[in-house]
Amino acid sequence: MKNAMAEVSVTDKIDVKNIPVDVQLHTPGKTPPGRYSSRDRIYVRAMKGMHQAIRRYMGFFFMGLFMLLPWLRYNGEQAILLNIAEQKFSIYALTLWPQDFTILAWIFIIAAYGLFFVTTFYGRVWCGYLCPQSVWTFIFMWFEEKIQGSRNQRMKLDQQPWSFSKFSKKFLTHLCWVGFALLTALVFVGYFTPIDQLFLNFFTLQSGFWATLAVLFFTFCTYGNAGWMREIMCTHMCPYARFQSAMFDKDTFTVAYDKRRGETRGPRSRKDTAYKEKGLGDCIDCNLCVHVCPTGIDIRNGLQYECINCGACIDACDDTMEKMGYPKGLISYTTESRLQGKGAHILRPKLLGYFTVLVIVCLAFVYTLYSRQPLEFDILRDRGALFRDTSEGWVENTYTLRLINKSQQQQTFVFSVSGLDEVRWIGPTELTVAGGETASLPISLAADPWELTQPISDITFTVRVEGQPDIEVSQTNRFFSRR
Repeated sequence: MKNAMAEVSVTDKIDVKNIPVDVQLHTPGKTPPGRYSSRDRIYVRAMKGMHQAIRRYMGFFFMGLFMLLPWLRYNGEQAILLNIAEQKFSIYALTLWPQDFTILAWIFIIAAYGLFFVTTFYGRVWCGYLCPQSVWTFIFMWFEEKIQGSRNQRMKLDQQPWSFSKFSKKFLTHLCWVGFALLTALVFVGYFTPIDQLFLNFFTLQSGFWATLAVLFFTFCTYGNAGWMREIMCTHMCPYARFQSAMFDKDTFTVAYDKRRGETRGPRSRKDTAYKEKGLGDCIDCNLCVHVCPTGIDIRNGLQYECINCGACIDACDDTMEKMGYPKGLISYTTESRLQGKGAHILRPKLLGYFTVLVIVCLAFVYTLYSRQPLEFDILRDRGALFRDTSEGWVENTYTLRLINKSQQQQTFVFSVSGLDEVRWIGPTELTVAGGETASLPISLAADPWELTQPISDITFTVRVEGQPDIEVSQTNRFFSRR
């Protein structure tokens, strides 16, 4: 054994490596690297281009939907109203109750897997084009640019000492921010309470405490997130940026810089056609891709979790390439495989897996929605006594039939019971319930004790919708007697 160990130690070569040891001195008051520290303000330069036009149109379209939807009417009522106080969500002809939680669960599952599928295929396009944080931030930056000027003008304005001109521009900017944040908050709260009454009562100082508190809270959140925090929400608070790496692969389309074509960077004149002979790439190191980035990163440093795939750097670089007479696409939506000179694999196991699960949950959602009954039926027994004797010597059981009309139209429901040969129904057999309302019907069942063969008999209550015989709901209960 010792000879074998000696032989191994003599014949095998051990690689010698230099292990650097960095000694870092702690300076009091200095934030260690890797932790969050206050950032320099990012002055985003406005950019025009194809991707920014798409982003603006999509952002304004969905923001317009957000602002418009709560004002739409259906059958004289607010078309979309998520009434938490009454525990019902009305979405046009569909009314969801707490018993319909599975439908809401399927909606969230579909949204999650839809996001996973899109992210695996095309990166964080949700963040750059449709995320409310990004859309509202771009709107706030639009106010800032229109009032305070371009990127260079805003930087110069912040460096100037306070004056009436600077104060008026800052005040007007923040006034627009607060106004738009208040409008956003009112519309958002209007999804949960009648919006026409909310606007009227809020501006006449007649709204309730909780409604006022909700509006002021969401106004503060919108103003703070879109006006002050901005990219901090994307880089430090949003979990989506952190777990995106689990969905990315070499064939995911992301905003990327072509190093093989762009390096080595360096300035040159437009007339310089021999720049490649000097060892220069197509990147002229103008830094416009950094100036237009809403999160302030340099995409030339590779894929970074702060990138939201908004495409601003693509438009800036394409504009520069066009002015220089170079081919576009130095920065583009591409894959790691393509940057390495390989072909892209669109149909791959991970993407197909997400798509398959997405189709399955969509089918499950459609089935759950289609098989949903427009009523909810419960039976409550009399807790005071299991049974009692009538003056005729019959055995009587008392029940309360509780029914929820999940539709938005008034319906008449017809009740019946089965399971006993001889049973007398005491009370009305029909109940009319308004749309979206709950009603209770107390009734009694009486049976001849000599016809009962056991002390406990199973019975079945059935409720049908008048005029719609295909809609039927049954509930099983028990009938108690002496035997």
